[in-house]
Amino acid sequence: MSQNLNKAINKVKNIAESQLTIYDEIAVGDKQLWLTSEELEELLNSKITGISLQGLKLRTRSKTVKTEICNALGYSIPKSFKKTQPRFTGQKFDIYTQKSNNLQVWNEDLDSSRRYVLVRVDKNDIITKIKVVSGSDLAPLDTTGKLTQKYQASLKNVTDTHQLVSEEDTPYIAKLCGDEKTNLEDTSPIALPIEGKILPISTIYEKLKLIVGKTFPDPGSDQERNRGAGLHKLVCEALGFYSCQDNGQFPDIRNQLLEVKLQTSPTIDLGLVSPDSENALDMEKINDISVRHCDVRYAIFSAVIEDETVKVTNLILTNGRDFFGRFPKFEGKGLNKKIQIPLPKNYFD
Repeated sequence: MSQNLNKAINKVKNIAESQLTIYDEIAVGDKQLWLTSEELEELLNSKITGISLQGLKLRTRSKTVKTEICNALGYSIPKSFKKTQPRFTGQKFDIYTQKSNNLQVWNEDLDSSRRYVLVRVDKNDIITKIKVVSGSDLAPLDTTGKLTQKYQASLKNVTDTHQLVSEEDTPYIAKLCGDEKTNLEDTSPIALPIEGKILPISTIYEKLKLIVGKTFPDPGSDQERNRGAGLHKLVCEALGFYSCQDNGQFPDIRNQLLEVKLQTSPTIDLGLVSPDSENALDMEKINDISVRHCDVRYAIFSAVIEDETVKVTNLILTNGRDFFGRFPKFEGKGLNKKIQIPLPKNYFD
């Protein structure tokens, strides 16, 4: 049994004993009751895959899925499911049962602080897989152009090769940091942050500025995700991780609370996450401290493309709290009320 599943099962026992309903508030990161996205995903895959929805009408199917999820999470089943936003208010998630790869979100915007439980059913209406993602992780999957990024900023006045905007971390994170000698050789970049193993922002700056001037192959103008992977590898190596891993979640380097942006244009797309937000991240509290979006560190790398090669030219490092003090914000056009997101063919693999 994995560590995530073991922790999830213990939390389910706590939920059942607490007699909380699915509508009762739970603090994000509560170590006794809050199921992180990773824990929630593993738990639901272990509990509800294989269940048949065959022959059920859409409304009955929806109620059946909600009922099975209540059972899996230790909640009592309400007499009727309220039309709250989100449906599972306490754990902050909505449920979408997907037979096709066309995800439709009706009458509301995507929400960066909400989780989306995507339940995959096969041609025989058998539940085969569950994925749990945040609104901010869903937004980049839109390839139709109908979903407008909510937050954007402008990259201006890039004159220095490297610049440290935030000389110190936010007080929240400063309490959790180790020192400049903290070794990450035995750590994964997607592992949860640990008190004493988080590098100070000044140390991250000293390590990342060595990336300026380095190059990597350009996979093509239509391959932005793969282009970002090339930079992600350089960042992992510079910080001293034993491997380069990326689970597509925010922030990119979760273990160091570091989001990485590769800029070949002056517009910084931030999706649904406002860097200065004081909302808590979807992870367990660290030493009883909730990590907020404004505590995350942002590494903005400028680059140029020459002869099928990406060359890193500049680095600007800031925390979320100071982000818009350095990068002017401008609003997008908002989000459509009906959002259709085509999920990749292998999204549930």
